[in-house]
Amino acid sequence: MAILIKKIYKILSFLRRQESIKTKASTLIESLVASVIIIVVFTIASLTLNNVFQSTIKNNLDRVQNRMNTLEYLYLNDKISHPYQENFEDWNIQFLKPQAGNSFLTLDAVQLKTKKSISKKLTYVVSQ
Repeated sequence: MAILIKKIYKILSFLRRQESIKTKASTLIESLVASVIIIVVFTIASLTLNNVFQSTIKNNLDRVQNRMNTLEYLYLNDKISHPYQENFEDWNIQFLKPQAGNSFLTLDAVQLKTKKSISKKLTYVVSQ
């Protein structure tokens, strides 16, 4: 019984010593600086992701290339003839007449805002 009381006394004295140890708290200035650093990091990350998404959308040429493939299909099935020109979204798409001695038709698309161009040379012989 005496051994049990000694063990309980040791545990209680250990717990009293742990309570007397004070934990160090951060000051208000340290908390504010940490908050500002976190806000700056998240702002930079947000702006970077926004820039990446905008450039991805801006450089996406899938819709105009799909339209060019559709026009090629229509031309091959005699639904349209050259010279042909149309405005698709902010792109100007046109078939260029083959030059003398050249038996290929060229399909060009030029973006009206940035003047970016896509050219597709049709490997089909143009019937004269």
